[in-house]
Amino acid sequence: MIRPVFTEIALFAAPFVLYAVFLWATKAGIMDIESWPLTRLAWLTIVALVLVVGSFIFFAHFSGSRPGSTYIPAHLENGKFVPGTTK
Repeated sequence: MIRPVFTEIALFAAPFVLYAVFLWATKAGIMDIESWPLTRLAWLTIVALVLVVGSFIFFAHFSGSRPGSTYIPAHLENGKFVPGTTK
């Protein structure tokens, strides 16, 4: 469960990190308050939220098993471990 949480945190932080890299590359002050105006922070937040919501939709649509499939849990057959599958 920790990997999906870190994926979403990384997607949310990506626009802010990219903007900080842009400020560093242009020799602007990364820590100057003038480099981070409220309107730019608002746009970065909107882009970050779009990335997160888009990833939610993408992972919900393209990951996991097919609709209507049945999960068969892991079990032992003749003393051998059989991993869980979906059919």
